[in-house]
Amino acid sequence: MVMKHYSAEFKADAVALYRSRPGVTVAAVARDLGVNAETLRSWIRADQVRGADAETAAPSDAHPVPGSLEAENAALRKKVRELEEEREILRKAAKYFAGETRW
Repeated sequence: MVMKHYSAEFKADAVALYRSRPGVTVAAVARDLGVNAETLRSWIRADQVRGADAETAAPSDAHPVPGSLEAENAALRKKVRELEEEREILRKAAKYFAGETRW
């Protein structure tokens, strides 16, 4: 049996189609889309779990934790410094090699 791989967009569209058609069975929607009914059913369950997780999780900007924001800012500043250093090294290398190729 060949395993088919579906894109995340296709899965989301399939779940949305099922939810937009009240009274229609999972099997009917799966048949219309050409997928196994159990496959569609698992996508629906996974979407429900993601939805429940999103509802129970506190919004990140509702009550920010000062320590975590400061730590994140520090990490981002460090990353910016590293990237700026890398960019400068690449500029110097490009300038060096451009100078070598001229006769």
